Amino acid sequence: MTPRPALPAPDPQRVAERLLHTSAHHSFDPAEDVDWRTPLVDDAWFLQPERVSLYGTPLWEEMDHHQRLELSRQELARLLDLGAWFEQCVIQMFARYVAHRGPSDSRSRYALTEIADETRHMMMFGRLTRTLGCRRYRPTPAVRHLFPLVSPFYGEIDTFALALIIEEVLDRMQREAMRDERVQPLVRQVFRIHVIEEARHVSFAHTELQHALRDVSPARRAVHREFVAVAAWLTLNCLRHPGVYREAGLDPAVARRQARDNPYYRETLLWAGEKLVGFLTEVGMIGPAERLWWRRAGVMR
Repeated sequence: MTPRPALPAPDPQRVAERLLHTSAHHSFDPAEDVDWRTPLVDDAWFLQPERVSLYGTPLWEEMDHHQRLELSRQELARLLDLGAWFEQCVIQMFARYVAHRGPSDSRSRYALTEIADETRHMMMFGRLTRTLGCRRYRPTPAVRHLFPLVSPFYGEIDTFALALIIEEVLDRMQREAMRDERVQPLVRQVFRIHVIEEARHVSFAHTELQHALRDVSPARRAVHREFVAVAAWLTLNCLRHPGVYREAGLDPAVARRQARDNPYYRETLLWAGEKLVGFLTEVGMIGPAERLWWRRAGVMR
């Protein structure tokens, strides 16, 4: 049976007005609100060890503490670079959303506000990556080349579902890390700003997606579900990159295989995607036919 929306749809105009008001009083300038003079602490983690992809594997047991810290640094750089690239994609999708609607109503004005937020986030992530001294970790060629080809055809359903895929997963990871005193103080500052502002972005995407789904036919909904599921598989599989293992002095083939089969890392992905999968299922954007793609993405059992 095709799942139907179960959540009451909030009024998108009112939600946008509330978010505009909150943004006006609780936005950040990373150049001023992050203390970039904060030194990196020698023995501090860049991500919690339990969230590092090799945690608990035989290879992890062979690594010394310094090598484990280095892998956490490289995996953070990977998340930052990937996050910045996908925020650039959100900017492009939201620019088309505003171009279609015009800039005058509250929903468009909040979309423009979010574009400004994402621009600052890209700058913040880029500056932190430079501080880490890590190389760039771009998405896979398939993702990099497909997005410009297909994004002009995205409607509102695709735009807001795709925005949630990366926003919700990264938010879960960063929200936990910003409270963990084992993590570098500078990293926690950056995560705190991102989490506060991304909470508004997630609220906007939830509301807009529910609104866009109101009058969609079952056949059209099925097409969007399939497209979003494949996009989730492509996107979330970018979270692992063989280069992080090479930079940490590990054999990339061995490390990638152990990370793929690592039950601890599988649980991390399931936990990170829990809210995303729950919401999309409840609004009818994940059905039985799409579960295979979401399982392949690592966020569904």
